[in-house]
Amino acid sequence: MHDLFDLAGKVALVTGGSRGIGEMIAEGFVNSGVKTYISARKAKACDATARRLSANGTCVSIPADLSTMDGVAHLAKEFGRAESRLHILVNNAGAAWGAPIDEFPESGWDKVMDINVKGPFFLTQALLSLLEAAASAADPARIINVGSIDGLNVSRMPTYSYGPSKAAVHHLTRTLATHLAHRHITANAIAPGPFPSQMMAHTLKTQGEKIRNAVPLGRIGEPADMAGTAIYLASKAAAYVSGAVIPVDGGIVAAAGTL
Repeated sequence: MHDLFDLAGKVALVTGGSRGIGEMIAEGFVNSGVKTYISARKAKACDATARRLSANGTCVSIPADLSTMDGVAHLAKEFGRAESRLHILVNNAGAAWGAPIDEFPESGWDKVMDINVKGPFFLTQALLSLLEAAASAADPARIINVGSIDGLNVSRMPTYSYGPSKAAVHHLTRTLATHLAHRHITANAIAPGPFPSQMMAHTLKTQGEKIRNAVPLGRIGEPADMAGTAIYLASKAAAYVSGAVIPVDGGIVAAAGTL
């Protein structure tokens, strides 16, 4: 049982890995001995994060814009040039858009759906042969999709495309888990609650105390909370777990609807 969470020697790709939740997951992998590739739209930020994380292991930057099919193809091609196997794919790159319902633009809807739903599916498709090359019945390859508690509960914020996109991510996860099981590939999703990230920065700055008070555990998520969940899902401990959506939210979803 001592090696239940041992990830040493594995290879991972984390999209949206230059900051926020993606960076938290990537850092956890690097510190666990995983050769970790990260991708992000902004090359300078992606390169800088890879350099920082490489102080404790191996982290490689492959900048790519996953809002387009060309960007998805570029990332898959560049990763395939570097590696012949992929043990862990983390589909984390995401976007949000907020506007009053009477003014919500089609461009905001499409951007969120393209990055949050379309991108993860087609990147998974493009990397499927490399996931299969790393997979075995005893130790499946892993797909970890990053959803949100907004895909489980209804947000009070006017982010009309974000919650539906994350609900789609959760159902895509279950669909992939079902259809890829015979290839020895598992698929699970993490549904984060409030964590410090650029996407949440303004909300935490203006409503931080209110948000903390709404969390049953009374605090905002920390990097170790996210890294620990991803490490579990990527480890032998979760080899028999597939199709799960795990809220990492301090109990928000569990307490929803209680008085």
